[in-house]
Amino acid sequence: MSPPNSPTILYCHCAYAKVIPEDVKSAVLKGLIDSGTDFESVPDLCEMSARRDPVMQQLSELPNLRIAACYKRAVMGLFEAADCSLAKTPSPQGAEPQVVNLRVTNQDDALQQLLAPLDQEGANQ
Repeated sequence: MSPPNSPTILYCHCAYAKVIPEDVKSAVLKGLIDSGTDFESVPDLCEMSARRDPVMQQLSELPNLRIAACYKRAVMGLFEAADCSLAKTPSPQGAEPQVVNLRVTNQDDALQQLLAPLDQEGANQ
């Protein structure tokens, strides 16, 4: 788990739907690994949600959460469908989880958003 003053990163590899460009997924994953930052990685949030995987609840409770996946509304809906709401589990500082949309964001911008330090108050921007 990440230190309290840094974001907790969740990376979705989108293994089944294949809606995220392969080059973006690979570059973001490599960038996260190369950064030395701790992060959680899951094969596919859609599949986990469909199975109502209990790990979704654990993931939703991570502090200062930043999620590398697809559209925010889709990610929020996946957690809702798995009976755990991201909107109801803000960070201790009160910020709701940040979703970085890998479908429309290039790898450099995605990594910048994922790895950026928390703001002065310690919450996601």
